[in-house]
Amino acid sequence: MGRHSLPDDAANPSTGAGPESARRRTVALATALVLTVAGGTAVAAQRGLLSFGRSCASTAVRIDLVASPDVAPAVEAVAERARKEKITSDGSCMDVRVTARDSYKVAASFTSRARPDFAVWIPDASLWVDRAKDAAGSATVVTAGHVAGSPVALGVVPPAAKALGWPQKTYRWGELAMATAGDDKVRLGAADPAHSASGLLALSCIGKSAGPGPEGSTRTAALAKVLSQRVTDGDGQVADTLALAKSPADQGSSHSSGAVVLSEQAAFAYNAAHRARGADQQVRLFYPKDGAPQLDYPYTMIRETGMSTDESRAAMRFLTLLGDPESAQVLAGHGFRVPGRPVADPLPAAAGGSPPQPYASAAAEPPSAQELQDALGMWTITVQSARLTTVVDASGSMAAPVPGAGGRSRMDVTKASLLQALSQFTAEDEIGLWDFATRLDGPRDYRRLVPTARLGDPAAGGRTQRDKLSAAFAALQPVPDGATGLFDTTLAAYKEATSTYASGKFNAVVLLTDGANEDPGSISRADLVAQLQKLTDPSRPVPLIAIAVGPQADKDEVRQIARATGGVGYQVTDPADIQAVILQAIMALGQAQHHG
Repeated sequence: MGRHSLPDDAANPSTGAGPESARRRTVALATALVLTVAGGTAVAAQRGLLSFGRSCASTAVRIDLVASPDVAPAVEAVAERARKEKITSDGSCMDVRVTARDSYKVAASFTSRARPDFAVWIPDASLWVDRAKDAAGSATVVTAGHVAGSPVALGVVPPAAKALGWPQKTYRWGELAMATAGDDKVRLGAADPAHSASGLLALSCIGKSAGPGPEGSTRTAALAKVLSQRVTDGDGQVADTLALAKSPADQGSSHSSGAVVLSEQAAFAYNAAHRARGADQQVRLFYPKDGAPQLDYPYTMIRETGMSTDESRAAMRFLTLLGDPESAQVLAGHGFRVPGRPVADPLPAAAGGSPPQPYASAAAEPPSAQELQDALGMWTITVQSARLTTVVDASGSMAAPVPGAGGRSRMDVTKASLLQALSQFTAEDEIGLWDFATRLDGPRDYRRLVPTARLGDPAAGGRTQRDKLSAAFAALQPVPDGATGLFDTTLAAYKEATSTYASGKFNAVVLLTDGANEDPGSISRADLVAQLQKLTDPSRPVPLIAIAVGPQADKDEVRQIARATGGVGYQVTDPADIQAVILQAIMALGQAQHHG
């Protein structure tokens, strides 16, 4: 963001922990795009800087700005200063109207057809901007800079902090999560990662710290299950679950936590509110030694609102104002780090940090969009158990080799991806398996290989449903000369899934095919869509997650079929991407059902 003056300087997105050069270049390019689209914004903002002593124009330029509730008071204070001091943009006063709104709700609003009622958005993290871009298109929202920063840490009540060796002992994310989750007298809590950037960033870091492969995934899922027992809807409530003034026995009650994931700024605000009660009411902070992810408060321009040139200039002028020294003091006074400036010791100290906790060390590498997606998908299926019928194409074309896969076939890579996906599910999830081609079971194009059941249920030979399903996935083989009996199979699987609907679970059919329907004796696509629509019941949703695998698959066909059930259709050119797509679909559909 702009430290003192020019909008060009406002592109610096660094946090107190120091940015990566690639991230600086990315934001600089985004800012250049904003400036170009705004039509001379930088020049106009410079004119505004020269007009401090002039009288305001008769009509102020109004900017509607929506901000995350934690940063909104500081932004409003700067907006009030602009009004009081008659700070101008291109000779006109700026009337910036600030509204506090949860970031996840704003991001979700971009999926609707409603036109945004704001021109600038400051969420608490860039991940919400990425989600809005996925929903509305990358041209609609453009990040022009960053106004503040706050690392995500672990706040702990004093007795628990002492037991964990605070402040001398340092932990990695996974170690902290295990230490707090495994102690009934402490209890780990967080805001819902589906609604909270702090919760999701921490969950992603915990997953990375747990290690790669199925064992790491299983450990992360187990920790997420524990975490879900102490989850609040949003960041505004999570600190209130801390059992600061209670006995160790009370700290383990179902309504309180001894440790919570929260931002440094949230801890700062909580300690400020409880300062009069004494030091024993102050939260202590652990900053994980493998790095604290950052809330980065991106200043985002909403081009869809049709801003005028004057409004674009004023919006960029306000970004510059947010970066001047006086505004920096306002942000610091509210507990935020100021981008591009070193961390002042009083801030983390007031938030509950103390050396040698590495609060001033380099930030954690920001999780990739894929890592965040995987973490949220894992969270969704961990917190709400799933009931999935998996239907896999076994036609002859699945024997085709995958380019760059060392000679492995589509079926080989598909099986490996499905086994990887299976490791993300818990014992409470119910999963079954069908395969299909043409005439696999008498006149039927499909076979029920493993009935849908709890993964933790016992199976023959001392095994479990998970073991049985893993073996069935591994045994899948293409049927030589088998064609693709897609339509009849889809209808049969959907009928069974709707008739065996499990209340309280996320129910879905996961269909994978590498081709279009090739059974001339089957129902037509139009008949299939019509029958699927009749079977669909909004009160008992069973979305179809249809994945077209490979270049020959008909992506338009699977998308049309999926939409008939309220589901989603995808195309993947590499079968190795199947696992990520399944998690992405479960995340998106699970959230849609929750909000619906």
